[in-house]
Amino acid sequence: MKKICVVTGTRAEYGLLRWVMEGIRQSPALELQLIATGMHLSPEFGLTVEAIEEDGFQVDRKVEMLLSSDTAVGVTKSMGLGMIGFADALAELKPDLMVVLGDRYEIFAAAGAAMIARVPVAHLHGGEATEGLIDEPIRHSVTKMSHLHFVAAEEYRRRVIQLGEEPERVYNVGGLGIDNILRLKLLSREELEEALDFNLAPRNLLITFHPVTLEYNTSGQQMDELLAALAELQDTGLIFTMPNADTEGRGLFDKIESFCAQQPRSRAYTSLGQLRYLSCIQYVDGVIGNSSSGLLEVPSFKKGTINIGDRQRGRLQASSVINCEPERASIESALRELFSPEFQSRLPLVGNPYGQGGASEAIVKVLEQRSLNDLLKKQFYDYPGK
Repeated sequence: MKKICVVTGTRAEYGLLRWVMEGIRQSPALELQLIATGMHLSPEFGLTVEAIEEDGFQVDRKVEMLLSSDTAVGVTKSMGLGMIGFADALAELKPDLMVVLGDRYEIFAAAGAAMIARVPVAHLHGGEATEGLIDEPIRHSVTKMSHLHFVAAEEYRRRVIQLGEEPERVYNVGGLGIDNILRLKLLSREELEEALDFNLAPRNLLITFHPVTLEYNTSGQQMDELLAALAELQDTGLIFTMPNADTEGRGLFDKIESFCAQQPRSRAYTSLGQLRYLSCIQYVDGVIGNSSSGLLEVPSFKKGTINIGDRQRGRLQASSVINCEPERASIESALRELFSPEFQSRLPLVGNPYGQGGASEAIVKVLEQRSLNDLLKKQFYDYPGK
């Protein structure tokens, strides 16, 4: 039995990892170990470790690392605490492989600890670009600390190889978020309204806006511009999901709560969970903000996405994505386009550049079949060019 240790630190990341975890748990060749960290362990962010346990997973270790500070100093100290906690967890669990996803600072700490502990790492969703975030260098750093790579598109596979990773270690499996859409039985409109304790309006939007971590003190102003544009909408329900634990993130909480207190057709949720979140996408008229979900998952619902600012700049995009600046006039223009009959009529023809599903099964199959004994020593692959 190969001991596969999965690390998860956020609600969105767990949603992508869930079916990989289930596949590992069901495999006769693999043993699942699970480490929860970051926002999962924080009541402020919904204590979402409980949702993981409600799904039937045993959390083997909890690595506390999130401080009550969203400053650069606080985040950096959180990374240090994470390294300490992951060092202890890995020494106790002794996994044969660690599985991590994405580009957050919690994952950087986990991969760094695994590198020193000589535990090989499998990295999911590498090779992507988010030019407005510290996630960009973190993602590529985790790629270099990893030994197997599961990417969401051929362009991303080329990019990981371009970073010097050997081609036979890089697998294009497609986007993991699509598996959730295919596997979960989504709520009906009535069930969703009951689960949200919120009545949908004639038109509805799902809003998720995170800080842009490579800009200084812009997040609050950008949120003000977004809220000013949303306040002008008529007969529109506004469903907010709260931002991640990033620098300048807590100030956005206050602005959203204040807005919702004044707008009767709006409601904010610390964490919707995957079922309610995906069910919302099914019934809203579009999503707006700067979350990666608007690019990775929403196109599979044939719904429009308004992508604000630079946070996701560089990612592959479907034709259902409308890009705009983090300014009121630009956001208002994007909203008019989103609701226009011409734009809505094109949505049924939209394809998702991240594939049609099946990534979770493909990853588990590789983990079952590939030997893990020869992974630690890597050769730098000199990419010959496109």
